Parts: sequence; structure tokens; C-alpha cells
Amino acid sequence: MRFSDTLKLTFKKALVTGGAGFIGSNLVDAILENGINVSVIDNLSTGHLSNLSKVMDRIAFIEGDIQDADILNDISKGCDVIFHQAAVVSVPQTVEHPVESSMVNDIGTLRVLEAARKNGIKRVVMASSCAVYGDDPGLPKKETMPVKPLSPYAVQKLTGEYNAKLYTDLYGIETVCLRYFNVYGPRQDPSSPYSGVISIFMKKAIERKAPFIYGDGNQYRDFVFVRDVVKANLKAAVAEKAAGRVFNIGTGQAIRVNDLWEMIRALAETDVTPEYKEPRKGDIKESKADISLAKSLLRFEPSFPFETGIKETFRWYQNSQIYGD
Repeated sequence: MRFSDTLKLTFKKALVTGGAGFIGSNLVDAILENGINVSVIDNLSTGHLSNLSKVMDRIAFIEGDIQDADILNDISKGCDVIFHQAAVVSVPQTVEHPVESSMVNDIGTLRVLEAARKNGIKRVVMASSCAVYGDDPGLPKKETMPVKPLSPYAVQKLTGEYNAKLYTDLYGIETVCLRYFNVYGPRQDPSSPYSGVISIFMKKAIERKAPFIYGDGNQYRDFVFVRDVVKANLKAAVAEKAAGRVFNIGTGQAIRVNDLWEMIRALAETDVTPEYKEPRKGDIKESKADISLAKSLLRFEPSFPFETGIKETFRWYQNSQIYGD
């Protein structure tokens, strides 16, 4: 994933927290492809070493937790940029374990920001979430809309944004927060009940098993391919006038969950029908991004139509060993 024709990456060394995870490992690959040194910290609670197997000899990897200030300070020394991807990313998991998830998402994020401050790191690009908007009926979602978090996860991501802005204003750390919409693509782990809907649907389709759909299936999401999310991160690391800002990262398009299953079912050539269950607490019914600010200041433009991304993702699930390390 080279951006030499459209983007000059001016940093020489980067740290990726959660770099063995779904988004983090794809980001590590892209940074390496641009000739930049990469360090990774991951406690492997949800990440997999297999995601880094092809690049392990080219990175500095530490199995550790972002709550450990000493480890984090050591591995971030000499870095120009931190890409903060490590988090408890499951909404239901944070509902079930609000205190434990807060220690990672709140205190862990503060540890990352403190490591940047202590080591003189210029910029921190942080993963936030569209969950901060809650169920505000206004569509598409704009960064200027009032936030209405409906889950511990959303509160924790919003807290991270507030702390990031403080570190910009108080300490001069250039923080950029990216509000991801529904990210999908290769390496998204379907083995957990908390995984993204696309990865779970693909696993079920390949196994010829019925998926669960929570609610009536008419809810819709803005699904963004992981390579576009990686591109947004790299652009956020070097964009001028981005410090202290938050940006929506999506496509501006939306797919209903029922239609999503039909597309995946067709790719798998199965006639399995889904089972419907009650909506889950904290889930959002409708979500679509306004990405005009990211287009303007980050020069971000999605490159992968949903049909292209979903086919590439399905091929990966068909051809890959996705369980264990």
C-alpha cells in the first residue's frame, strides 16, 4: 500500500499499539511498505501473532499491555508517530465488563498519551468510533453533531478524544482522532461473539450455518474497507491543520444488515436463512458518515467500493487459516 504518488510520509519510525490485531496489523504492513521502521506492542488478548508472521523479522515486537507505563515508554522511544489502535473494541463486552474495559480504553489511552509527552513524540493518531454519536436521528453523522454515547465503549472512546484534545492544548502533542465507522476486511477475527458482523456472517456462510441477526435486519451501517482505514491513518499522521481534530472515517454509503447477508450468502453459494433475535443493548440502528471534513483536511477519499471490498474479504476467509496462531 504505497502512497508515494499522492502522499509523502515524513516520519521515520512509528509505534503501533494493538499492532497484532485486525486494523493494527494491516497498518503495520502499510507502514513497512513505505520504508518506515515499525515497533508494535500487543498483549495478544484479541490480536494474533499470525497476523504479523510475514513481517516479524522486520519489526520490533513486544508482548505487553498499554497499561504498563514502563514497557510503553521504552518501546515508544525514538518514534515520531504513535498509531493507537489497542482497545477493547466490543460494545457488548464493555456493557458486561465496564470497569475492566475502562482500564484499557481510558487508562491505557492516557498511558499512550503520556508516553508521547515524555518521549517528545510529535503526533498521536488515535482510533475512535462512530459509537459516540449514539442514536441521534440526524444523518449523515457530522463531527459537529452533539454526542450521545449509549454504551461504556462509546463513553470510553469519547473520553479518549477529550484527553487527546487536552494533550494537544496543554502539552503540544499533535493528536488526531479518527471516528471509524464499521471497518471490515481480511484478518478480522470471526471466532468471538463480539466480532464484526461481516466476519461473523462470512464464517457462518462458509460453514453453511445460520447467522444471528439482532433486530429486524433493516438497520444499516456505513461499512469501510480496512485498507481505506489504513490510508486514513497514514494521511492523518502527516496532514497539516489536523492536530486536535476528530474526523469521521467511513464511505458515506450504507448497507442494510439483511442485504449484507444476502450478498455474502450469494458469494458462498448457500441458501441458509438467518435467525432473528432481540436487538442488543447499546447497538445503533442507523449509521452513515459525512466524510467531507476528512476529504478536506486529510485529503482522504475511500478507494474500495463495497462490492470490491466484500469480495476480497470473502476470498481471504475462504483461503486463510483464521483460527489460532
